[in-house]
Amino acid sequence: MRWSSLAFLIAPSQAALRFGCSTLSIQRLDPVVEPGNLPSAHLHQIVGGNAFNATMSGDIGEKGTCTTCTFSEDFSNYWTAVMFFRHPNGTFKRVPIMQNAALPNGINGGMTIYYTQKDFFSNGNQKITSFPPGFRMTVGSPTTDTLDKARGNIGLRFVCLQDKNTRFPELPDFPTQPCRGGIMTVHHFPSCWDGKNLDSPDHQSHMYATTKEAFQEAGPCPASHPVRMPQLAYETLWDTTQFNSMWPSGAENPFVLGFGPNGDDNGYGTHADYAFGWKGDSLQRAMDSNCMFNACENGRPLKSQGVAEMNRCAAKQVVKEPLDGWLTSLPGQ
Repeated sequence: MRWSSLAFLIAPSQAALRFGCSTLSIQRLDPVVEPGNLPSAHLHQIVGGNAFNATMSGDIGEKGTCTTCTFSEDFSNYWTAVMFFRHPNGTFKRVPIMQNAALPNGINGGMTIYYTQKDFFSNGNQKITSFPPGFRMTVGSPTTDTLDKARGNIGLRFVCLQDKNTRFPELPDFPTQPCRGGIMTVHHFPSCWDGKNLDSPDHQSHMYATTKEAFQEAGPCPASHPVRMPQLAYETLWDTTQFNSMWPSGAENPFVLGFGPNGDDNGYGTHADYAFGWKGDSLQRAMDSNCMFNACENGRPLKSQGVAEMNRCAAKQVVKEPLDGWLTSLPGQ
């Protein structure tokens, strides 16, 4: 698909979105990397529209009936690998998810989603083109296996929380000591599109990253990927605090991402997936406005919903397996 060059002629926009999405489902499905597989290789935490399933195609914004996100026109899906605590006895327990301090109270786990264009504090003034229907992408890879490679994945980071407002330092791997407020994972996606492909075989090469650390404004897009899209980012807060007393003094990090036989205990393979599903032209309308964060809610210009409505939405659990309590192995491993 080729995106119209008319997009470049519209006046610059100024919007920046930050909003919460409660957990839609936790199961082994991955319609981007493993379409049709029931189940996928490892477990994911998914938020967004309830059309999520093993095979998704076309405009998913027209297929959902509810969404777990603040903006009720956003039927996109956002998902990441799940974090586990690995006990010294070899068993595993899933780490629960907390809501971000900047969001309304009562959100059921989930993630904080950002669509920005400049940085965390300013909404910018350049033209931002919405992702088109059918668009999808990934960032990071579960096969990343060295610290140098992890450092090179700018924007894929961990934060050892003192409290929910902690934002620094951002680490390329897991913290090496217990964190008083939990652990946050951060996933920044590339924002430069080739203007042609809704996806690519590796789910990444149709995009180009000029990302900088910590919500800084990305660099200019290259000629090969000239279309500036929103800087999409996820924040997930994991409540690791309940396991800190089980972390033996002097022992290595006991937290793992839930893939591979014993999990990724370095965090090098942190990754995330995205499938666009905003209804109609709603995201473009937002990007063409000058609102910022919760000022974009209540029809200014986006429709929004309350926490109770977000929490009520759920996807069908098609992969049924034990996920709670102490497990003898990671799901799928």
